[in-house]
Amino acid sequence: MKHGKKHRAEVAKSLPEWRDEFMSYKALKREVKLINPIRFNSNGKKRSRSWPTEEMGFALLLARELDKINTFYIDKEEDYIIGFRELEIRAENVNGNEEMLELQKEILGFHSEMVMLLHYSVINFAGLMKIVKKHKKRTGAYTSVYSFYMSRVLQQPFFSTDLLYNLIRGCEEILDRLSPPSHP
Repeated sequence: MKHGKKHRAEVAKSLPEWRDEFMSYKALKREVKLINPIRFNSNGKKRSRSWPTEEMGFALLLARELDKINTFYIDKEEDYIIGFRELEIRAENVNGNEEMLELQKEILGFHSEMVMLLHYSVINFAGLMKIVKKHKKRTGAYTSVYSFYMSRVLQQPFFSTDLLYNLIRGCEEILDRLSPPSHP
């Protein structure tokens, strides 16, 4: 299966309200196709390339897509930090089985949404890796140009998931504390 189809299938599995927040792989691929492919001179060597205007379209769209992904990811991460703190406080002050069961359900839903954000990060990272690779193949980009794009992708906030992992583990720890001890 081609990456574009796989990307669309993964986006379709996400939360409906998140669908517009994923990178637009199709639009980026369209921009790559607008770039004139590498050309060779009569002796088989690559012609020197300057930064063609059609590559500017790709670079600008890539920057906008990275900004969109990061803004969404950071906003969600901030929401999750606040939500996690609230759940921690509620877990410390839980009264009765009914309240505990309700809190456990809430934590499971919260946990699930954070796992979806992790999935969001992975899908977007895979798409960005693929599109940068397509750009490199189309342009015959020098290593420095390819490295520039890849280093930008690797430095993005949505790629740094340590905080999200910690919040997910924190939810699991709260659930463990709220669960009755199991008897062998």
